[in-house]
Amino acid sequence: MRFPSLSQLMSFNGGYLDTVGFLALQGVFVAHVTGNFVTFGAAMIHGADGAIAKLLVLPVFCAAVVISRLVTFKLEAANLPTLRIMLAVKTVLLIAGSVAAVVLAPFAKGDSWQLILVAVLFVCAMAIQNAAHRVHIPTAPPTTLMTGSTTQIMLDVAELIRGGGPDRAASVARIRKLSAAVGLFAAGCGLGALAFAFGGTWAFSLSAVLAFLSLFSAEARSQRG
Repeated sequence: MRFPSLSQLMSFNGGYLDTVGFLALQGVFVAHVTGNFVTFGAAMIHGADGAIAKLLVLPVFCAAVVISRLVTFKLEAANLPTLRIMLAVKTVLLIAGSVAAVVLAPFAKGDSWQLILVAVLFVCAMAIQNAAHRVHIPTAPPTTLMTGSTTQIMLDVAELIRGGGPDRAASVARIRKLSAAVGLFAAGCGLGALAFAFGGTWAFSLSAVLAFLSLFSAEARSQRG
């Protein structure tokens, strides 16, 4: 049995963690952070709490991406296995977030410091995932945002319906690659909902396990310091 690629593990984990986070953290998206603008607007209109947490995660995500990239510059200069180190940091953050979620739950208030702390840990972890994807596996499909991938799949389907032309093979290959990412993300979402329904905040722990497994992906193992 072939070990899943880093992109596949990330896609599944992205859907899984985003779903568990949304259910456990009063509607906060920890992977698809721009979705929090929508829930922030809804919270403002309906007078629900949680607006501060939803608004805070985007600047936290941005800061984490910048810091992680600056750190990788230092690691690269020292000829260290940058990708594997950053994946290890992501794993540690997910473990910390999982422990904090179990200890501090339930999150009755959407803007409580307990909820914000857990959300920040998970958002920082997913910021590292997104940054690592862009820098180290840029040709792989996105792992936390499926809108662009779904759009491209439909565009390629339209090309095939039209006849395909000289780029037919490229369209077919792109559909297969993007469909795998979307399917894994969706499967992660489904399992995340099921895990939270039965395990509550303990469901977060599987995300940390998946992140740990990513350290043994071919992409991570291929790096040499």
